[in-house]
Amino acid sequence: MEKFSQFRDRGSGISPFLPVTTPSSIPATIFHAILFLTRLPFFLTYATAYFLVLHHLPFLPTVARKLLLWSLLAIPGVWWVDLQLDGVKRGSLSQQPRSRVPHPRSIIAANCTSPIDALYLAAVFDPIFVASHPASRKVRQISLLAAIAAALSPAAQLCSLEEWEQQPQELTDLRALITRHPDRVVAVFPECGTTNGRGILPLGPALLAAPADSAIFPLSLRYAPPDVTTPVLGYAGWAGFVWKLLGRPTHCVRVRIAEAVHNTTAAPNGVSGRGAAAVGGGALGGEWEGRAEDRPTAEEQQLLDRIGEALARLGRVKRVGLTLRRKKEFLAAWAKR
Repeated sequence: MEKFSQFRDRGSGISPFLPVTTPSSIPATIFHAILFLTRLPFFLTYATAYFLVLHHLPFLPTVARKLLLWSLLAIPGVWWVDLQLDGVKRGSLSQQPRSRVPHPRSIIAANCTSPIDALYLAAVFDPIFVASHPASRKVRQISLLAAIAAALSPAAQLCSLEEWEQQPQELTDLRALITRHPDRVVAVFPECGTTNGRGILPLGPALLAAPADSAIFPLSLRYAPPDVTTPVLGYAGWAGFVWKLLGRPTHCVRVRIAEAVHNTTAAPNGVSGRGAAAVGGGALGGEWEGRAEDRPTAEEQQLLDRIGEALARLGRVKRVGLTLRRKKEFLAAWAKR
């Protein structure tokens, strides 16, 4: 769409905020409508029962919770997953050590494209989900349902730092969270907002609070067909997502996990050295809008760049310079189209 060309990355020409569309014929649309109407009552009933009742049962073991989530994913046809470890030959995944995949006290740094992201990660790793902001090292622990909703929530992705800090949930950081839950994996979406999967946004500084002994695993999620990504937020985004999710016969997930990196920039007390020169706007672009102590140093920015480059390589895409501020401008222009 030429009228939105100003929201393309200058270096690569990628537009990460445009919704992905796939061609369809009239017979295919009729078939999708029948499939949608058939699946919708089952999906709504199962999802309601899980998130209102089953998820909160104290005696429900983790294995049973994962099986229930896989059943929820199976209703819309999310059944085929191509999982591969970066640099590991196919067929040899079972021979890899436990340290090669996310494990307790480790952190998943995943790209953010769809509500399916959180569902898949919960079904496989049962992590603790956190919300992050592009101008803060602090995070907020959230539920699985909140992580799913955040993928289509303007309030979750586009709020200012002041609005984000005024939310009622307690703020913490990754070091404190891992200390409190040493037997769990923590999942972070460091881009802090969704894209259409065609580019990696600048990463926020939340990962810089990770302890040095915790492995950070860049994890890329891609979907086929790719139209279940949700760069457009709000009610319109929800309607389009549910239609595409339940109207397609199947959805395939391509998962790639890179080798772990460690936050070697963190001092023993968990506070990064501030002697190095601080860099520019990071995930916000332009001037830094957060607190001075949260602004990444040059060494810390190299760590974020390394994780961003790993996500781009795994997803076979490029990193872009567009930020959530530009996404907010895009959504305003999109609403007026």
